[in-house]
Amino acid sequence: MAINLTKGQKIDLRKSSGESLTNFCVGVNWGAIETKGFLGLSKNVVEVDLDLSCVLIDDQNKLYDHLYSPLYKLEVLQQFGLPKGKLLSVDGALKHTGDDLAGDTGGDDGLDNEIITVDLSKVDAKVNQIFFFLNNAGKEDFSQIPYAKIRMYEGTPTNVVSEFASYNVSADSQYVNKRSIIMGKLYKHNGEWKFSAIGDPTTDTFLGQTIQKIVQSYV
Repeated sequence: MAINLTKGQKIDLRKSSGESLTNFCVGVNWGAIETKGFLGLSKNVVEVDLDLSCVLIDDQNKLYDHLYSPLYKLEVLQQFGLPKGKLLSVDGALKHTGDDLAGDTGGDDGLDNEIITVDLSKVDAKVNQIFFFLNNAGKEDFSQIPYAKIRMYEGTPTNVVSEFASYNVSADSQYVNKRSIIMGKLYKHNGEWKFSAIGDPTTDTFLGQTIQKIVQSYV
């Protein structure tokens, strides 16, 4: 049975069989915002452009690598000292499926809108922390988004073999005016990878601010 993570919870990446979880997906599924139209007779659907990203931190607590959408404007990224976005880590261990610009617009389809696949056996030995985070590229805040769920599972995005852990970021008053969430991190402890659910919402309006915050306050 999958672990339902709560903020601050730390878990071992060890399956019920005793084996370590090495190859897995980190996916996020979210829904578009639905509101009633004139006299409640129609329905308005507002697409939500969330971005799942991650940064890899080395053993000197420096930014080592990144995965985020190549659609981010380079001139804005450069204001934060960041390079162009890409979907594959330099060591080939992490791969992003690409930018979903809308979310589920016809109700929850149960499928993840953006996924990062992870092979811990390929992660460069210098890397000891990997942070996952969400940014909203639109104007809405997380309290308006009907559901957003991040989960770790074995298999493929369309064929989930076994869900290991999940973490819900549902519509909630604590997310008012929050447009970014630092979801959690993989980290090495005594040579073993573990996961910590951070779950901190922020008011960041751009991915560069979130990455700066991670490097300055979370590593």
